[in-house]
Parts: sequence; structure tokens; C-alpha cells
Amino acid sequence: MAESTAPAYRQPHVATLRRTFPKLLRDPLGTLVGLADASPGQVVKLNLGTIRPYLVVEPAHVQHVLRDNAANYTRAGDSMMWKSVKKLGGDGILAEGPQWEASRRRLQPHFTAKRIDAVVDGLSRAISDAVDELNVPARNGEPVDAASEISRIICQAVIGVFFGNKIPVADGVRIVAEQDTVATALRFRLLTPFLPDAVPMPGDRALRRAVQNIDNILLPLVRAERAHDDGGDDIVASLARGRDVHGHKLDEQRVRDDLVSIFVTATETTYTVLTWLFPLLEQLPDVAERLYAEIDRVVGPGDVINREQLGELSYTRMVLDELVRAYPSGWLVPRTAIADDLIGGTRVRAGDTIILSPYVTQRLARFWDRPAVFDPERFAPDAPRRAHRYAYYPFGGGAHQCIGQYFFQVEAPLIVATLLSRFRYRLCTPGMPSPRLAASLRPRERVPLLLTPHRQPALAKQ
Repeated sequence: MAESTAPAYRQPHVATLRRTFPKLLRDPLGTLVGLADASPGQVVKLNLGTIRPYLVVEPAHVQHVLRDNAANYTRAGDSMMWKSVKKLGGDGILAEGPQWEASRRRLQPHFTAKRIDAVVDGLSRAISDAVDELNVPARNGEPVDAASEISRIICQAVIGVFFGNKIPVADGVRIVAEQDTVATALRFRLLTPFLPDAVPMPGDRALRRAVQNIDNILLPLVRAERAHDDGGDDIVASLARGRDVHGHKLDEQRVRDDLVSIFVTATETTYTVLTWLFPLLEQLPDVAERLYAEIDRVVGPGDVINREQLGELSYTRMVLDELVRAYPSGWLVPRTAIADDLIGGTRVRAGDTIILSPYVTQRLARFWDRPAVFDPERFAPDAPRRAHRYAYYPFGGGAHQCIGQYFFQVEAPLIVATLLSRFRYRLCTPGMPSPRLAASLRPRERVPLLLTPHRQPALAKQ
């Protein structure tokens, strides 16, 4: 008689409403990590009252959702924050389905390794010019806000290299600020996923106002570009000439949505992740000393970093790899099951909400030694290979993996090395800021810095 091939079902670990919900309100990230650590190999079912999502953090289970059976798990529909995100990004790369596929095809060529490598020198010069503007507050002993300055540096670089300087830097900084407003406003939806979209929430008005402010900047730019094509190869010109899958010229809303997607892709991760670096280095003098030593050895005083120097910043890359392990910008990845399925033996039904979290998976003690410790040596070239590909996925995975991953790996070390080759700093408010629950992970408190000039040539630009 043939052996049965029926699948082996496994019950999820159930986190009860009474015990879990108060903890989630007090410390959502720590609570999720604790639940996952206590449930090795299991899917966790979160009882949040009227909604009971599944927390999926085992690397093999994450791979099943994001890659092996990705077609069954959509980010469209009513799943948690996607309706609100769609208000920002429309039907572009932040959406799902055929429009997402078409948008990704339009945007992907701008983020290939070949295209990014070709603009490294221009990107580095733009970052250098932006960092030079910190000379004045450094000389005058005036504190600067880390997040604001990183935002300005990124915008100045991205706008020059990708947008042909068609957006004023001040407007780019405003767009990043409005993205921050949107991400923060979504926290109310994250905390109450059981409420329908029609129920007003405290962040809704701020979100609508932020989206309108972004439209006020981008739509006039789109209209002007469509009316007067300058033949350029920047992203604005390219999209204004773009065609949809039917060969029709893209309408202005579609161009606007793609521009928002580009801006989010090129700024959000770098902006949020690098803000954590400054308080971390003050907590870890050994890491800081080794990072400073490498940068001082590779980058000369006032240098505009070239491609060869960028390739020598190996420890800087290790620090950044560990930074996105400990503080991934995209900490939450919700999905909705289209059809019944098994995840690690646990049955999920069509319509169920699935929650993936790089933050949680990348802090699981069974996959990471001392996961709460910041240790760049995890990413040393001779370090042991990780037990599973999806034990570390700060940029997502599968078809929806962030197209800006390679750009971050070029942009972030250029910013860090340029800044720290010219300045040292101290925190105005010592200590690590606490995480702020939002659509992307960011510090709750501001990080003001006092900069001190370091190894700058006598004729440094003012």
C-alpha cells in the first residue's frame, strides 16, 4: 500500500489579545522579536481582535512568500497600509499588478549597476559640494540636525545626477519632508489595522496635505516637461516621453507617480538609515575609530571620492551592511493571501493578512549571534556564510526587491566617507534615540550634531 503524501499540518503559535496587544502598544518591535524568538520554526498568529494576521519570520517561510509562491501574496487590496501608500505613489512602482510591472520596466534602466557606475563621479562631486555647505555651521559651532542635513545632501546629489537639476534642491528637501509626514501618519493605520479605510484616523489629514504638497511641486514640472521636451536623458525627460503598455503616451498622473517612486527609491532608505549611524558610532568607539582610520587612509583632505577609492572602503561597507541589518528602513512587509496555502505547514486562507518583517528576522537569535549587538564583523569578507538567504533581506526579495539597492550601496558610502573625511562630530543629546513606529523605521527623537572641521585643505570651498 502506497504511503500517504498528505501534507503535515502545523498549528501556528497564537499570541493572545489580552497578553499581546498591550505589549505591542508599548514596544511593538521588541514584542514581535520576542514572539518570534519564542516560536522557532513556527508561524505566529497575532490576535488583534477583529484582525488576526500571521507573522512570518522564518527565513524559509519568508522565501516561500516573497519568491517561491509570490504570485499568491499580493500587496494590493485592503492589506494594512497599502491603501494609504497608494495615495502617495498611485499606481506606480509602489502598487501591484500590470501597472506596477510597467512602471518597474520604465524605472529599472535608471538603476542598473552599469547606469549607476557611470554616474559615480558626478554623484560624488554633487555630494562633495553639498557636504561643503556644512563648513559654515562647523566653524561657527552651530548645531545641525543629522536627518535634515542627510536629506539635503541626498537631494542635492540625486537632483543633479538623475533629475537634470529640474527640481530646486529646496523643493526636493520638501518632498523628503512630506514623505516623512506620510510615513509617520501611517503609524495610526499600522496600530489599528482592524479599522476600515473609511474610518477617519488622526494621521489622515496630514497624509492628504503631504500628498497635495508633493503634487504642487511635481505636477507643474511634469506639465512643463511634456509641453517642452528638451531631448534630455534625465528621468523627468525620459518619463515625459514615456509610453504605456499600449503604446500611448503616459498621462501626467502616471509620470507624477513614477517620479514619486523614483524619489522614494533614491532617498528614503539612505535618509532613514544613515540617521542612525551618528548615535551608534558614539556608543561604539572601537567601530568609530576603525571607520575613521579607513576613511582617512583612503580619502585625502577635501577629496572628491573617485570610483577606485570607493572600492577601497571595505570596512565602511561592512558598517553599512550591519546598519541595514539592525535598522532596516522597510521594517514591515504586509501581504494578503489570494488563495489558501501552507506556510511551513501552517494553513492560511484566502484573504488572510501576512506580515513579514526584516527587522524581526534579522534579529532572530537562532540565526544571528548576539543579534542586539552592532557588529560589522558579521559582514567581513571571510565571515561564515549566513544559514539562509532570507535571514537577511533589508531590501526585500523576489520580484519586489527594491530597485534602489545598488544605488544605496554606492550613495551611502560616498556620503559617509565624504562627511567623515572632513568632519568629526559629537551629539548634542548623547544616547541612542528610540525607534519611531512608522511605515519606515526612523529615530523618534531628533539627532542634533556639533561638527568640527577635520583634515580640510586651506583652500577648501566655503
